[in-house]
Amino acid sequence: MHPVTRSSARLGLRELAIADVEALLAIYGSPVVTEHLSFEPRNREQVEQVVARSVTATTAMPRTEYALAIVETETAELIGSGRLALDPHQERGATLGFALHPDVWGRGFGVEAVRLLLEFGFNDLRLHRIWGAPFPPQQGIRQDHERRWNGGRRHDS
Repeated sequence: MHPVTRSSARLGLRELAIADVEALLAIYGSPVVTEHLSFEPRNREQVEQVVARSVTATTAMPRTEYALAIVETETAELIGSGRLALDPHQERGATLGFALHPDVWGRGFGVEAVRLLLEFGFNDLRLHRIWGAPFPPQQGIRQDHERRWNGGRRHDS
């Protein structure tokens, strides 16, 4: 499935592009952001490698990773990245991760980005199970998750 696009009123998901290195470096290179991620701040070369791998992954068959840019709809500015990685040990399962630039924290973009990623995973990829750890400052995501999901069963609001 290429290219991936999905949008809501305020956000859009799209494939990462080589031109996104600078914007992604502002996120992945930030100690404030990576304090809550599974890796230390990355330098330009490391971010260039991440983006290059993501661009290459778009044409892999079968595709097992979807690393996507999270952009503000109004400005088309990259404000984060989201990722769904298919689990080779769990049929129709994937892990979800995302990171947002700290300038947009506290505005509900995390909840909205996760909703877009889940919609893409369940509706477009026909996944059965998606899991991930919430970003600690994203209390809204935790509350949304608790409201919409109960005992592993989805409850639409």
